[in-house]
Amino acid sequence: MHDLALIGFLLALIGLGFRQPFLFVLAYAYVDIVSPQRLSYFLLNSVPVSLIAFGLAFLGWAVADEKRGLTIAPRQGLLLLLLVYCGVTTSVADFPFDALAKWDWVWKALIFAIFLPLTLRTRLRIEALALFMVLCAASIIIVGGLKTLASGGGYGVLNLMVSQNNGLYEGSTLATVAVSIIPVILWLANFGTIYPPSWRVRLFAGALIFACLLIPVGTQARTGLICIGVLGVLMLRHSRQRLLYLAIVGLGLAIAIPNLPESYTKRMDTIQGYKADSSASTRVAVWKWTIGYARDHPFGGGFDAYRGNKLRIDKVRVEKAGNQTDVTSTVEFDRARAYHSAYFEMLGEQGYPGLLIWLAIHLGGLFSMERLRARTRKVAETMWISGLASALLQAHIIYLVGALFVGIAFQPFIFMLIGLQIGLATYARPAATASFAFKKSEAWSRGQ
Repeated sequence: MHDLALIGFLLALIGLGFRQPFLFVLAYAYVDIVSPQRLSYFLLNSVPVSLIAFGLAFLGWAVADEKRGLTIAPRQGLLLLLLVYCGVTTSVADFPFDALAKWDWVWKALIFAIFLPLTLRTRLRIEALALFMVLCAASIIIVGGLKTLASGGGYGVLNLMVSQNNGLYEGSTLATVAVSIIPVILWLANFGTIYPPSWRVRLFAGALIFACLLIPVGTQARTGLICIGVLGVLMLRHSRQRLLYLAIVGLGLAIAIPNLPESYTKRMDTIQGYKADSSASTRVAVWKWTIGYARDHPFGGGFDAYRGNKLRIDKVRVEKAGNQTDVTSTVEFDRARAYHSAYFEMLGEQGYPGLLIWLAIHLGGLFSMERLRARTRKVAETMWISGLASALLQAHIIYLVGALFVGIAFQPFIFMLIGLQIGLATYARPAATASFAFKKSEAWSRGQ
């Protein structure tokens, strides 16, 4: 029954796509985020579902979609450049078989991010993609939230429906994504037209946000706590009633902190005592190794180049007993440890050129969304554009902060979000230009 339900939903979505080809794009988004083939016991896991959905999405656009006025944004060119560069480094990778395994899904994430803006030609499509991304992530987040409420979760033990601890089902990755989509959930609750604002929509949005905030607790991912802090600062910046916002946050913390699992608070305490924590000390050692590796290999070592690292890990434990302080230093050795940072992942695998291209893609997104937000925020007809640009900007910043501590440089969900940003900016360019010109003329009139 489990497999039949998954197959039935996917076939229904694909069947509707033959009437509305854009639904093929949403079908691929569903397959890429939820990975139903990994949830299947014996049917979907034997079929190349992702490749089929990708092919249908492209063919549907090529055959049935309007091509007039088609434009290519600079960031799509950067994504193509990154794709080509990654292909070159894969061909000369230090670990060719491991590199090919990662390349197998990275190229699809990059190609889809390049292709996606070409399909986002209307507000309905832009909103539909944002809604689908949120609901697909929610299918994992809600399960994790319920299990956290039931058991309290635990580091590496929260069951997220699959046995493989990778992709969006990896704890720190899910915690980062869960927190980053909260601004998009709020936008959908306030500006959505597919599900117009109502008490039911806002109730579901509130419950989903609560589940998103539970994910860092259930996974006990320290990255998630940092992302929540960043979200709080960003929402304060955009809040009109800051004193009320601070009061609500303070009340929420006062209620939440005493009810957090003891194992969670103990793990969060290791943030400040990182030298005594094995995981944190290993990350620092890997980062130092990566800097040295990039010095000798400035063009990178290809995907999974970390497999060549050999580490010396210096740990320092400080224990206080009354007025006496005991300091214990130990040395451990390890090898083939992952980067645990998207920035060092890019540096080690793609070298300085790849890191610079990757940073240009992300920083370009921040600039694009901030400019779009500023140009459309005071005109009623474009408030939905300003709101979505602001939500995508906040989501992107949270990802970039979370990526400091998680190796998610090529996480498909984030590249999908980048495609959504590019599509929004392209669609909204005429409206943003008109809105900006109107505000300038209004300001000039007031000055006369």
